[in-house]
Amino acid sequence: QVQLVESGGGLVQAGGSLRLSCAASGGTFSWYIVGWFRQAPGKEREFVAAITWGGGSTYYAESVKGRFTISRDNAKKTVYLQMNSLNSEDTAVYYCATKGTVVPVAQGTTYNYWGQGTQVTVSS
Repeated sequence: QVQLVESGGGLVQAGGSLRLSCAASGGTFSWYIVGWFRQAPGKEREFVAAITWGGGSTYYAESVKGRFTISRDNAKKTVYLQMNSLNSEDTAVYYCATKGTVVPVAQGTTYNYWGQGTQVTVSS
């Protein structure tokens, strides 16, 4: 059973930065992809970024390209989401998720395992 635990959320001023972590355990991840999704109040969950464990291929939503960077530490089984130039539209609960097939990357319903989420609040 795969388990994911997010951390690193918090309150930050607009223009600031945060780094989220997603620690994985309980599975073999060499072929997996890990994605970050977010859900703001009253809005649908949306894809943010993803990375493959093996090759390190990365994928980003257009809204975060150039501001967010996803990376991984295979030895620690941890995926990071570095978020820079944050604005109020980035306020949401951020979730990491994983699955054993890469495509489709941005479709959350295809991910099998989810973390509990971490709140990110950007104040203007």
